[in-house]
Amino acid sequence: MQKEFAFFPGCVLTQAAIEAKMAIEAIAPILGITLKEIKGWSCCGASQAQDVDPLATLVANARNLALAEQMNLPMLTTCSTCLLMLTRAKTQLDNGQKERINTFLAEGKMNYKGTSEVTSLLWLLAQNAEEIKAKVKKPLSNLKVAVFYGCHSVRPEKDLGFESSVNPTSFETVVKALGAEVVPFEKRLDCCGFHAVYPAEKSVMKMTSGIVSSAAASKADCVVTPCPLCQMQLDIYQDDAQSIAKSKARVPVLHLSQLVGLALGIDAKKLGLDYNVIDASKLA
Repeated sequence: MQKEFAFFPGCVLTQAAIEAKMAIEAIAPILGITLKEIKGWSCCGASQAQDVDPLATLVANARNLALAEQMNLPMLTTCSTCLLMLTRAKTQLDNGQKERINTFLAEGKMNYKGTSEVTSLLWLLAQNAEEIKAKVKKPLSNLKVAVFYGCHSVRPEKDLGFESSVNPTSFETVVKALGAEVVPFEKRLDCCGFHAVYPAEKSVMKMTSGIVSSAAASKADCVVTPCPLCQMQLDIYQDDAQSIAKSKARVPVLHLSQLVGLALGIDAKKLGLDYNVIDASKLA
């Protein structure tokens, strides 16, 4: 397993989803991983900026990738939307856009070469599941988990290319390695609605309620997602969504790094569980 990465936290991990950053920084040393946060990284565009200015978005992410290259390290992120934006940018740069975009980067005395690969926490753990399993100190054998991939962990498949977007298995592989039970969950590949919550709030609240209620119907103790944006949507807005739907179902929502931390025996506070809106304390 690759041991050292240029870490791209993305915007949300520095503020609204600080618990995910706390958790990945807590699990990394135990897993033998060194995360070196990229100095001067900038927003990836959050899957929306490219609709306003695709050129500026590509230049911004070429710069992020070039910063990782200067560190001579592969890039790791734990946000699925950042993963998509950075992977898509790398594909564009490596297939004809590099020379053009480097003319912009040259103004800042930077240059994109294409030498740093991009990966995610989910992909890394799935590729090294047996190694992760060997490090588990507190098997989650009494925990029933509804795995929620969300959109940008698997879609668009042509951009990400890691696994099937209609029948992915990476997440289940990781959760089983931690000793937990993966419950049948019909909403596992649905969209959480995060990127549409402001222009289409009513529709998104229905989506959020449907996901939570489906997890509850599956008798899940928690929903776990590799994306902090999905976690925010399903956790922060859960009470509002369920109130609108007149549903009493409430299910804690964890980021993948928090679940891994529990299996590694890390204290709940170090994993930021007290930052979760829906009470997750009973899972520790």
